[in-house]
Amino acid sequence: MSALSLRNIEKSFGANQILKGISLDAAPGEFIALVGPSGCGKSTLLRILAGLESADAGEIVVGDTVITDMQPADRNVAMVFQSYALYPHLTASENIAVPLAMRRLSTLQRLPLVGPLMPGQRKAVSEIGRDVREMAAALKIDHLLDRKPGQMSGGQRQRVALARAMVRRPAVFLMDEPLSNLDANLRVHARGEIVELHRRAGVPTVYVTHDQAEALSMADRVAVMIGGEMLQLAAPQVIYDDPAHVEVAKFVGQPRINILNSHVMSGGIVAFAGAICELKDKNITSGSPVTIGFRPEFVKVIAGDEAGESGLRGRVERVEFLGSEIIAYCRLDAIGATVVAKLTPAEGGKLSSSTPVRLDVAADHLFVFGADGRRLAADPILQTNTAELAHG
Repeated sequence: MSALSLRNIEKSFGANQILKGISLDAAPGEFIALVGPSGCGKSTLLRILAGLESADAGEIVVGDTVITDMQPADRNVAMVFQSYALYPHLTASENIAVPLAMRRLSTLQRLPLVGPLMPGQRKAVSEIGRDVREMAAALKIDHLLDRKPGQMSGGQRQRVALARAMVRRPAVFLMDEPLSNLDANLRVHARGEIVELHRRAGVPTVYVTHDQAEALSMADRVAVMIGGEMLQLAAPQVIYDDPAHVEVAKFVGQPRINILNSHVMSGGIVAFAGAICELKDKNITSGSPVTIGFRPEFVKVIAGDEAGESGLRGRVERVEFLGSEIIAYCRLDAIGATVVAKLTPAEGGKLSSSTPVRLDVAADHLFVFGADGRRLAADPILQTNTAELAHG
């Protein structure tokens, strides 16, 4: 039984359908990242999980309980917002205590003057204070408990927001781009902290981000959403190495994957730059359009007129030096398209603008996508052929 299950969630705003039948199962303690471009529906899905939006169709199950129609306060789901949503007039200690006070104290017990006179109020307040201090110590923010949000840095406010979410020990954690307001160096550090906190909590976490580096480095599984649909849900390495859809391949990876148009030749053969693949589906008609994809790190760039007839001829448009790697943008003579290659400094150190080059791509690193964008199963034919490009 999954700790969290979404079944065919749909949502529209007027005539605009935002979510188109999203389904997802998260195991206990699993970290799932929802990644995709702005407007793909990931934040809307998170708000539906939290109860801040209602779904038009579908079902949400936490454990054995259907929570689809429950109020947010009854769902036992904690959410960390992009803006942290801390109360500016309360100290860190008081902010962290809010969800506990709402759960453990009655309306009368929460009143400033009347509360202390109510039976059991002092004991409950003492227990809340103890839990707040324990959580603050775990997150190493116990020295901030008397400060208000305006007196804290972005990273400190983020930890307070996480403490407020964790202190209630929810059944599910939801995080909506909690690192987007931090600077680059602090974001990298905070990734590890969030993963460690998630492991300590041991409950399923759904983490929304548009940053693929966050998704790939933090999550057990990554869900790629495009246009209101979940195109693939898999482990980070599977998402990168075995994309199920051309849009997944295009979204994940830096620099972006190279994408060129081609078509199927007789016998189900697809050829590119001397690399040849044979499609497993023999029913695809010869001449059908396909899309070829290959990652920049699998492009071999040979400068000058060195021996060999395989591959594609072109010239370097520009070179980017990034320290441990060099990114070369090469324009192909045959079709005028630009291919990006990721090289080591030793491989690309002699390249400069207008350098003539020959590009090779290994057949076992080619992705072939059909007209509908779906990945087509193909076997590489490991032989070298003369330069050949089938393009549409």
